[in-house]
Amino acid sequence: MAVNDYVKFVTQRFVTYMDMPKEERARRRSARKQERPPLSYRLFGIVPLSLRLLFRRRL
Repeated sequence: MAVNDYVKFVTQRFVTYMDMPKEERARRRSARKQERPPLSYRLFGIVPLSLRLLFRRRL
């Protein structure tokens, strides 16, 4: 990909983002935050889930 093509692509994305109403941008941002996995999973991967399952089984 040439630099000119990349600049064109980034410019198009930026313009479509800025043309979007402010409320729509805020709604998309909040929806993206809701979809994120919990912080413990992002930091440590599957280990917290496996430990939780292990301790539940023992109780």
